[in-house]
Amino acid sequence: MDLQLHGMTAFISGSTRGIGRAVASRLAAEGARVVVNGRTQETVDAVVADLRRAHPGADHRGIVADFTDPASVRSLVDELGDVDVLVNNVGLFGLAELESVTDDEWMRYLEVNLMSGVRLSRQVLPGMLERGRGRIVFISSESGVNVPADMIHYGVTKAAMIALGNGLAKRTRGTAVTVNTVLGGPTYSDGVADVVRSVAAAQSAPEDAVKASIIGQNRTTLLERFIDPDEIASLVAYLASPLASATNGATVRADGGVLTGML
Repeated sequence: MDLQLHGMTAFISGSTRGIGRAVASRLAAEGARVVVNGRTQETVDAVVADLRRAHPGADHRGIVADFTDPASVRSLVDELGDVDVLVNNVGLFGLAELESVTDDEWMRYLEVNLMSGVRLSRQVLPGMLERGRGRIVFISSESGVNVPADMIHYGVTKAAMIALGNGLAKRTRGTAVTVNTVLGGPTYSDGVADVVRSVAAAQSAPEDAVKASIIGQNRTTLLERFIDPDEIASLVAYLASPLASATNGATVRADGGVLTGML
């Protein structure tokens, strides 16, 4: 299927690892000019070089920015320019009991998980509305709907992201601009893989056994396995394409069946 992304420019925040990198690769494979983002020049340059080798048809580039630093984000926004597709992916994740999460940590999660999307959308949406076309996709989580007791700070920021996308979509009435949110489920990202390797080494156990044990504790997943980042990226690529023109203001699940309600 041709997703009709040739010649479009896409920016993906937090795209040197995990879901963000998978999205960047998929959009590049579909012919988009991809702008990747990470916290260090070294990692950004490495991903850009990989994209140029694998998908040489477009002038892929990168912008270094740390979303915990508002000044760094302002610099990114100034450099970014017009884009056809914005994927708000960057985010923090971690297990912690409510009592142990300080105000500063709450603000750090809000700064990265929510305000990154606010600042980037505020920059690119007016131009999209003026041109009458564009795509904004938020990468949220099933934890934003069913907030875990041991990740309340994370779940709250992901719920806020869903609300942000819902409100922004209402700004697009009568245009070919859409704003949608993807609800991911348990995904075998680089961060999860790092944890699995660490636990496996500590327990002198095979990595595959530890991986199966961790996902086995999630009794709600219908997949009964981790989601691959490429599976999330496939949905993002569709939502970013002109083919998804009738999908707007939606919260679309790619959660592996963790959320089993009918709506």
